[in-house]
Amino acid sequence: MACNSATCQSGGCYREDNGDKVDDQFPQPPPAVATESTQQRLSNGKNSDSAFCIKCKLKESMAAVFSSSSASAQVTGGGGGRGGASDSSRFCGDCFRSNLYGKFRLAVTSNALISPSDNVLVAFSGGPSSRVALQFVHEMQMKAQKNFDASRDRSLPVFGVGVAFIVESSSISIPADKFSQAVEEMRLVVSNLAPPVKDFHVVSTESIYSSDSNNGRNRLKELLNAVADVTGKEDLLVHLRMLALQKVALKNGYTKVLLGTCTSRIACRVLEATVKGQGYSLAADIQYVDARWEIPVILPLRDCLAQELNIMCSLDSLKTVEVHNDHHSSINALITSFVKLLQEENPSRESTIVRTAGKLTPFHFNRMPEPDDCNMQLASQRRQKKYNLKPNESLPPESFCRICNSPLKKSDVKSYKLENQIMSAEDISNGCCTSCQFQILPKDISLLEHFYSLLPQQMVARGEYSCLGEDRWLREQIQDCLLSDTEDGT
Repeated sequence: MACNSATCQSGGCYREDNGDKVDDQFPQPPPAVATESTQQRLSNGKNSDSAFCIKCKLKESMAAVFSSSSASAQVTGGGGGRGGASDSSRFCGDCFRSNLYGKFRLAVTSNALISPSDNVLVAFSGGPSSRVALQFVHEMQMKAQKNFDASRDRSLPVFGVGVAFIVESSSISIPADKFSQAVEEMRLVVSNLAPPVKDFHVVSTESIYSSDSNNGRNRLKELLNAVADVTGKEDLLVHLRMLALQKVALKNGYTKVLLGTCTSRIACRVLEATVKGQGYSLAADIQYVDARWEIPVILPLRDCLAQELNIMCSLDSLKTVEVHNDHHSSINALITSFVKLLQEENPSRESTIVRTAGKLTPFHFNRMPEPDDCNMQLASQRRQKKYNLKPNESLPPESFCRICNSPLKKSDVKSYKLENQIMSAEDISNGCCTSCQFQILPKDISLLEHFYSLLPQQMVARGEYSCLGEDRWLREQIQDCLLSDTEDGT
């Protein structure tokens, strides 16, 4: 977290004089002003008292303010440790907001996640993480709009923002009236945000099949019923949700998909991938940028803890909506409970897990595609050097799992040939990662072809393109050495 020392080199400190230049378009909270009682206590030499904010040392900390109320359990829960909830509670409300927003701001600017020409689609689930993500993006857009209105030439455009909620009523049991009420509450949250106006898209998961909702719903249910493993079914729904977000973004002209994934969720993802044998592809899922999708996915809350986001919602009365809260005896649920227990015993545990996984080498698609602007290209090249990423053209294209889109090891990719445009059961299995083979694909090999026919066309086309991509790349590399059809080779 932030501190007041000029020599602090802590990795969790987000002081305003950070070495990375921060764009001045981001709003900053007003400086704390010492009250009469605070000035009196400071004059008495009690400025080191734990009741004061550890940053501004002028206002009372949240722990002191809420110590006598029921909110104390929420604000101060979680114990001590760097970046933990106890450290958060030692800030006053203004400094806490400034520090949390500073993490978001630093992630956006240092990784060029959002540019003025972008049109960003925020994935909104109604929970605290996506709610804070929406709020921070809104504040950033609102500040950019003020700068645009105040400028004379108005040369710098204001990026657009849209909000999408993916309906999963076909796969999750939820009363119709409760669901409708939740959607209306989300719509109200978006409409109550100050201008610029943001479009709110409500899209069902089955829309990835076709415009015929009944046909899509039936195919989706048949696909999910074909997955016997509970964990596999949960993972498949995650992949289908991403396909739905991609479809919304493509249809409405969005250039980025923003997820509210935070440190706590990434820590769970690290352990889940380890248990499922997805260590090779793990680095692809935990970066700020994931451009393996047609519309790049960004994670600006990657450095924020779930506990901090909960506190933010409580302090600013940010409305959250609980659509569903199903608990299953899956690997994912067990890992989430395990990480929660670790965090209670040591609040720095989630950050430690993510920092350790962050030492993995990112894939070449864990960066933004090269922009057309020359100045932007130079900035992108500097980031490539910083993260030691090679240019895309110097690397062969990755092969991806047909189902989850995870990158595959070259040794695990087996070539195949389509006969009469029909893929054999063996080819289907070979085109998937070991996790999907074990948890999602049917055990009975005779059912594989039928299962494959139930997959959305986006998955099928993406898998075939991925498997043929390396052959195309190799041919392009040796194109000058190949004989033309008219040459006899003599």
